[in-house]
Amino acid sequence: MKRILAPLLFLTGFVVSAQVANVPTNYFDDPLQVPLALAGTFGELRSNHFHSGLDIKTQQREGLPVYSSAEGYVSRINVSHYGYGKALYIQHPNGYTTVYGHLKNFSPEIEAYIKKLQYQNESYEVEVYPTASEIPVERGELVASSGNTGGSGGPHLHFEIRDGEQRPMNPLMFGIELEDTRAPIVSALFVYPAGEEAHVNGSASRQKLRLIPQQDGSFRAEKIDACGEIGFGITAVDQLNAAPNQNGVYKIESSANGEKLLQVNFEKFSFAETRHLNQLIDYGYYTQNNSRIQKLFVEPSNPLSIYSDMKNEGYLNVQDSLSYNYTIKISDFAGNERIVHVPIEGKHRNDIKEDPSKITDFFVPASTGAQFESNGIDVYIPENSLYQDAYLDVSFEGEKVSLHEDVIPIHSNITIGFDVSKYTPEDREQMFIARLNKWGNPQYSGTTKDGERFTTKTRTFGNYTLGRDVKAPTVTPVNFRDGQWISGNKDLKIKISDDLSGINSYKATVNGKFILMEYEYKKNLLTHDFADGVVTDTENHLKLEVIDNVGNTTIFESTFFRK
Repeated sequence: MKRILAPLLFLTGFVVSAQVANVPTNYFDDPLQVPLALAGTFGELRSNHFHSGLDIKTQQREGLPVYSSAEGYVSRINVSHYGYGKALYIQHPNGYTTVYGHLKNFSPEIEAYIKKLQYQNESYEVEVYPTASEIPVERGELVASSGNTGGSGGPHLHFEIRDGEQRPMNPLMFGIELEDTRAPIVSALFVYPAGEEAHVNGSASRQKLRLIPQQDGSFRAEKIDACGEIGFGITAVDQLNAAPNQNGVYKIESSANGEKLLQVNFEKFSFAETRHLNQLIDYGYYTQNNSRIQKLFVEPSNPLSIYSDMKNEGYLNVQDSLSYNYTIKISDFAGNERIVHVPIEGKHRNDIKEDPSKITDFFVPASTGAQFESNGIDVYIPENSLYQDAYLDVSFEGEKVSLHEDVIPIHSNITIGFDVSKYTPEDREQMFIARLNKWGNPQYSGTTKDGERFTTKTRTFGNYTLGRDVKAPTVTPVNFRDGQWISGNKDLKIKISDDLSGINSYKATVNGKFILMEYEYKKNLLTHDFADGVVTDTENHLKLEVIDNVGNTTIFESTFFRK
C-alpha cells in the first residue's frame, strides 16, 4: 500500500513541514514504497553546486518501483551518460514539477516511447519534452524503476520538487516524515579577520578555534581577543536516525550579544545561482583539506538567495575594550539544534602578524578580467569569471602553463590557447590540451582545434600542457565470443575503455542495422537488450565502432548466432 506524505505534523523527533513557505503539505506522495532513509538531503554542499533534492536509499539495490507523486503528465525525459542518467520530469496541475533521477528504466509505456526516439536518432542519449496529452499519469502510477545511472555513486532515487519557475525546493517542506532525533554535528570553527586592520589573537589570517564540549550538548570556543571587522565559518553536518550518512544541515543562524547577524536557510534556490556555492564555502580550504567551511558572512558579488535577517553582511565589528558573545545555532529540519558560543574580548594590538597573501605580476580585477601570453600560450580570463580581485601565480615553461593553484574558484569559463603551428597536421590530429593532475598525469580537457591553434575552456586553475594520444580504445566482449551461439542471452555486453583522452562516441550495428547500446561509464560497459527486437536473424554480424576524444578509432567485429 502506497504511503502518502504526511500532512503537517508537530511530532517530536520527526521531520515535519515547517511553516516557512506557502506549500501544499498533503499533495505529494512518497515516490517509493520502502521505509524511507536518506543518503542526501536538500541543499547539501556538493562540488560546485547545492544538492537539489533528496537522495532516497533503495536498500542497496536497483529495480524498486518508482511511482508518480501526484497526477500530471510527463513533461520531460532526459537520458544521459552522466548527471541524472535516466531522468523523468512530471508536471503537476498545481504548478510544481517532480523529478526522478538515476533510474534503471521507465515504465513499459514510457520505455517504448523513449526507445522509439533513441532508434530514430540512433543515439542512447536523448532529451524530449512531451506535450500534456502524450503521457498523462495518475497519482501513484508506476513510472519507472530505481537505478544507478548517470553520476550516481550507488543505487538510490534522486527526488526533487520544483516550483513554477523550475527552482528546486526542499521536499521536506511538503510533509515528508522521517525520524530524526539527532542534533547536527559540529566538527570545526574558524574565524576570519576581514577589515583592513582587523586581527584576531594578534594575527590577520584565518584561524581555527578550539571547541570545548559542554554538558548541555553545546560548544564553547576558546576565548579570543580581536579588533575590527571579523567573520566566522563553521563545518557542520547532520545525521538522520535511519542512516549514518553525513547530510547537509537545514538552517544556520548567527548573532552577537543577542542581535542577529545572519540566517542561512536551505529551502529553495535557482540553478542559475547554484555554482555560487563556491562563495558560501572557503573554496581554497576545501580543495586543500577536503572539508567545507560554511562562511557566515557574505562577500561582495555573492548573490545567493539563501540568506536572510542579515546585518552588516554577517560580519561582527569588534570594538576595543568591549566584550561580545557570538553565537551560532545550527538546526536540522526536525528542529534539533546545536549551539556554539564564542566569547570575544575587544583588544586593539599594534604588533599584528600580517596575512601572507602574495602579490604577483599577474593581477586580475574581477570586474574587467585579464589576458596573459608567452611561449605561444595565451590565457584569457573574461570579466566576472572570478568572484574577487586576485593575484595569480602564472608561469610559462616550454609547452606548459602553470596557472595558479586550484584554490580560487572560477565562476565562468576561462580560455587557454596553444599555438601548435610547429606540428604537422597529422601530429595535431592525435594531440589535445591536458590538465595535469596532482600526480603530474595528463587528463583530457575539452579541446577545440582551429588549424594551428588549440583552445580549451575551463573552470579550474592548475597546470595545462599539450598531450598526445596515439592509442585507440580497447574493446572486449563480456558475455559472448566470436562464432558462439547465445540464444540464452538476454543481452549483449561489451567493455570499452580508453587510457588517455577518453571515449567520445560509439555506434553498433547488427547485420547493418543500428542497435541501441546503453553506456555505463562507471563500469566501462555497453549493453544491448535483445528485448528491443532488432536482432531477429539466426546468424548475426556485429560491428562496433568506438572513437576516443582525438579521433583514434577501434572497429570491433564479431559473429554470433541466435534461435
